[in-house]
Amino acid sequence: MNPQNFSEIKTNVLSGLIVALALIPEAIAFALVAHVHPLVGLYAAFMVSLITSLIGGRPGMISGAAGSLAVVMVALVVQHGVEYLLATVVLMGVLQIIFGLLKFGKFIRMVPHPVMLGFVNGLAIVIFIAQLGHFKVANADGTMSWMHGTPLYTMLGLIALTLAIIYLLPRWTKAVPSTLVAIVAVSTLVIAFGIDTKTVGDLSSIKGGLPVFHIPSVPLDLDTLRIIFPYSLILAGIGLIESLLTLNLIDDMTQTRGKPNRACVGQGVANVVTGFFGGMGGCAMIGQSMINVTNGAVKNISGIAAALFLLSFILFTSQWIEMIPLAALIGLMFMVSEKTFEWGSFRLFGKVPKADVLVGLTVAIVTVLSDLAMAVIVGVIISALVFAWQHAQHIEVRVGTEEHGWKVYDLHGSLFFASTQNFLGLFSPKDDPAEVVIDFKNARVKDHSALEAIDLLAERYAELGKKLHLRHLSPDCLELLDKAKGMIEVNVLEDPLYHPADNRLG
Repeated sequence: MNPQNFSEIKTNVLSGLIVALALIPEAIAFALVAHVHPLVGLYAAFMVSLITSLIGGRPGMISGAAGSLAVVMVALVVQHGVEYLLATVVLMGVLQIIFGLLKFGKFIRMVPHPVMLGFVNGLAIVIFIAQLGHFKVANADGTMSWMHGTPLYTMLGLIALTLAIIYLLPRWTKAVPSTLVAIVAVSTLVIAFGIDTKTVGDLSSIKGGLPVFHIPSVPLDLDTLRIIFPYSLILAGIGLIESLLTLNLIDDMTQTRGKPNRACVGQGVANVVTGFFGGMGGCAMIGQSMINVTNGAVKNISGIAAALFLLSFILFTSQWIEMIPLAALIGLMFMVSEKTFEWGSFRLFGKVPKADVLVGLTVAIVTVLSDLAMAVIVGVIISALVFAWQHAQHIEVRVGTEEHGWKVYDLHGSLFFASTQNFLGLFSPKDDPAEVVIDFKNARVKDHSALEAIDLLAERYAELGKKLHLRHLSPDCLELLDKAKGMIEVNVLEDPLYHPADNRLG
């Protein structure tokens, strides 16, 4: 075997091992959030990671049971039970497959850069905050309180040791991933010296068998569809948004190009299979994906290895995995949070438009306070409104006079819903002469609002007994205009060809 190929395989397999270890506490935690058995989360992590990696779409991206989905699932499980959740996951997967087959994944490229920055920074904060829950302990009365005293100092010391190994070891050697060395070293230290600290086993036992095929036990009727379809639609949307944004992020980090439509299909197939094998479904996980990419693993083999390692932990080595101190995994996720956060975004203050800063901050805040899908939607809406406002200001006229005394308004810019008021304000019908020309050669009429504005202006001139000439409009405008229809001057050779966005065009 070529030494380079061997090194690449080793890197991806070892990274898969680290990712599998990092998947365990999160899969258990997300299962508990969704009010299902921990194995439901672990099976989802195994199957979703395996299938998405086999189908491909974005090499190096890791998928599994995700918290963004779990918070939506909990209401369904509480009201209708886990069987309805499994049916929902199957339908969710079908919707994602349809989305991919229709090639809608490409539209993720339209997400503005400030939204991406806000997404990344918000998610980094979410990853950090999610680890703080491990610093709580259960009281005798069932309530939770923060650690203090020796248990807290022990946890903090082990986290510090984990981070020190992760950041310092690469200065001496990169033969083995420093993250793996840190987990092994801290685990060995805790076991050898009998240090009393929280471990994976304190969350839940991960011992189990192979997932078994199971058709969700729900009535196959319209009542069931009415229950599960809204949840399926929301879960499909959240899963695709998080996955496609993670795909975009890895594309930027690795300077390669993933296949968003294929990733959508892969995720859909994974969720359909997971729903039939007792898993809670999932999507891309940015934290584990960052671990993978940071380790230099950018092949699908890393996701396959992570899935197989996770299954082997469940089947054969659960007792050993349950002994791993949570501090080691918390330290690993703190590193992921630090690597994920775009620290360079602070340098953009004062250098980029204030609107871009506002969008980035808004997306980050909504990501932390609400959820990723809502954050991205809000960010895109704000960006679109800012874009519309800015372009609405860029419409102007240059006034001149033709040889026969007609006044000419040479219009420049885009005429659409946001610029119609500015457009109407450019003209003075009462002060204009009897013959007026509006030349659209350097302008574009974009939508129905623009056509209505032209009609309104034509009506104002007509009421004053003045004649308005409209030049260089697209032929489609001739079909759609009403009061101004008789004022258009047609020049087949010079008139532009474009289509205003109007549903009357069919």
